[in-house]
Amino acid sequence: MRKVRDYDAELKALTDRARGLKAKKIQQLGELVAATSADAFDAETLAGILLAAMDSDDAEQKEAWKSRGAAFFQGRARKTGKRAGNDAAGNGPDSTGNPAS
Repeated sequence: MRKVRDYDAELKALTDRARGLKAKKIQQLGELVAATSADAFDAETLAGILLAAMDSDDAEQKEAWKSRGAAFFQGRARKTGKRAGNDAAGNGPDSTGNPAS
């Protein structure tokens, strides 16, 4: 005789797994934003940057972004949290190119 399947329990398990995977994805995206120092942008600016990237049709630009991202994950592009031109206090050049005081 066949074993009776509990479809409700299977559906609940799948739903719970999907919810967990979605939460993990959101957490990883937040960690990525922090790891790339993109958390320095306000939410509106960061959203605008991402939307502009999504709207881009330039295949060469997308390939360059992909290569740069791959290098970041391989650790070649990490610079201990500093961006080029910034000092340890996070002061970078102003809009004229002169160091901020």
